[in-house]
Amino acid sequence: QVHVVESGGGLVQAGDSLTLSCAASGRIFDSYAAGWFRQAPGKDREFVAGISGSGKSTDYSDSVKGRFTLSRDSGKNTVSLQMNSLKPADTAVYYCALSWSRSDVVMEFGAEYDYWGQGTQVTVSS
Repeated sequence: QVHVVESGGGLVQAGDSLTLSCAASGRIFDSYAAGWFRQAPGKDREFVAGISGSGKSTDYSDSVKGRFTLSRDSGKNTVSLQMNSLKPADTAVYYCALSWSRSDVVMEFGAEYDYWGQGTQVTVSS
């Protein structure tokens, strides 16, 4: 089993930056795909950013492209999401998801991931 824990959420003002971290423990894979998803009140969960199992590919939703950067440290089993120029529309609970993979393809659907964290709240005030 893999245990996933997110951290780094908080309350910030529009234009500020925030870095979310995702740490995995337990049965760690030698290569894994990671994704960040978010869910705002009353809305469906949506894909934010992801990295392929091979680490060769990353992808971002159009709403965060150019502002958010995902990085992975396989040696430390951590995945980070650097969020810059935050907007009130970015307010949501952010979830980290992991799944064993060696593919070069970024998984953008929640159902493709096996392990999820409990989520961390990000609130951006205007």
